[in-house]
Amino acid sequence: MARATNTIDENAKANVIETDYEIGQDNIQMNVGPFGLDIHNPVFLISGLAVIFLVLFCLIFPEAAGWAFGELRPLLTTQFDWVFAISMNIFVLFCVFLVISPLGKIKIGGPKAEPEYSYISWFAMLFAAGMGIGLVFYGVLEPMFHTLNAPLGGANLVDENGVMLEGQAAVEAVKLGMAGTIFHWGLHPWAGYAVVALALGIFCYNKGLPLTIRSAFYPILGDRIWGWPGHVIDSVAALATLAGLATSLGYGATQAAAGLNLLFGVEATTNLQVLIIIGVTAVAMVSVYRGLDGGVKQLSELNMGLAALLFLFVFIAGATGDIIMTFLRGIGAYVTNLPALSNWVGRDDTGYFHGWTTFYWAWWIAWSPFVGMFIARVSKGRSVREFVICVLFIPTLVCVMWMSVFGGTAISQLVNTGYDGVQQTITNWTPELSLFAMLEQLPLTTLTSTVGIILVLVFFITSSDSGSLVVDTICAGGKIDAPMPQRLFWCSFEGLIAIALLIGGGLASLQALAIAIGFPFAILCVIMCYCIYKGLKTEVVDH
Repeated sequence: MARATNTIDENAKANVIETDYEIGQDNIQMNVGPFGLDIHNPVFLISGLAVIFLVLFCLIFPEAAGWAFGELRPLLTTQFDWVFAISMNIFVLFCVFLVISPLGKIKIGGPKAEPEYSYISWFAMLFAAGMGIGLVFYGVLEPMFHTLNAPLGGANLVDENGVMLEGQAAVEAVKLGMAGTIFHWGLHPWAGYAVVALALGIFCYNKGLPLTIRSAFYPILGDRIWGWPGHVIDSVAALATLAGLATSLGYGATQAAAGLNLLFGVEATTNLQVLIIIGVTAVAMVSVYRGLDGGVKQLSELNMGLAALLFLFVFIAGATGDIIMTFLRGIGAYVTNLPALSNWVGRDDTGYFHGWTTFYWAWWIAWSPFVGMFIARVSKGRSVREFVICVLFIPTLVCVMWMSVFGGTAISQLVNTGYDGVQQTITNWTPELSLFAMLEQLPLTTLTSTVGIILVLVFFITSSDSGSLVVDTICAGGKIDAPMPQRLFWCSFEGLIAIALLIGGGLASLQALAIAIGFPFAILCVIMCYCIYKGLKTEVVDH
């Protein structure tokens, strides 16, 4: 039987899978100087060499890397958009099925398992790990962009001659823009997270298999998951995690650099972005050293507190009435346009669909092994129904509120006062400045912009910290107590990937990498839905 006494509740009646595999049996234990290693063979080697090759390629041949990644993104987003769209729709439908199904009664960890974290701590870690830098980067940018460049062929708030819509026409443009924003940050992406997290939670805490992606495929592969099929799955998951994190770290670095330039006049060069990544990675390594409870948990709670303060300030200091109406109308428009946005009936706005939706789905899917494993590690003791509802609807609600407050304030500034600062960041395509342009029109600009920079940096740290824990777990064969030097290795290389890709093509290269790795993992996640169903069907439910 798989030896997973560190994850199985001894009093639970979980239907543990019988297998001859012993956690860590394929691992290589060795000492490198004073440092000990306990790495899974060959996953660590494949992932590590792939990362080193990528970093060296981008640093030695930056022009070739920029060209290659520049060609890769449009190829995948135009030719394989249907793969991402269908996959995300399947995740949502599967999660809805689990909520209404009797299978929802099953507990992660067995009938007698109890939650290890309070709701507040749990939500804080969901918030910090699952949304991270992207929410700060896109919170102002995306509602404004989609209002000015409407999805589904809708009317833009401002036409090509600079004339703004008025009355009900303007209201409809804002509603459609918010619907597109909510679509990208709502149920679909969080359903992808829920699928991966639930698969890991069930097959680790209930079935006794290692806490690694390959374990989720036991229902169809059986003991072959311990061979090359499993090695390939885990290697893809590790690379997807690194790609998704590198993209987010790149966004964080560009936004922090832009904020420093705005507040202190520091030139926002690539060198500054590199220095920011190095500094934050160093702090993240300290957090990694402190562990999950001493590092990630405390930083996540700090992050939630800072985000809540900035959120409340903008809500109160901004156009509160317009924000509330933006929130309510946005949700209504999202529900109304969900079938069209989901491509259930076909979409004609292919440029928008490929440029935004397809990229987003690939980016979220690339993040899913990282966020999914992290959520699984902190969700033991929750029922499947409680887990799915909380992971889907609580973060979705937070995202809608955040986008409504920050984006709604920027839109109100444009419509009601004629301030076009945020609009100009879109026209000139300097998206890293959108948040600060909005804050310029509110009181205490310097203070709030400083808080915004700190928020980006702390999100930066928590993402790098928790991501390194996840990659290390995958590359250590499911061990959650692998030697510290391995975690520090992955933490440092996350920063190196972000630096290398910024030098070798900027954010476009980061986005292309996320899409490239997200593509194969999307197919794996669809198969994972079937494996979850098979795994839950074999569980003993204690009534």
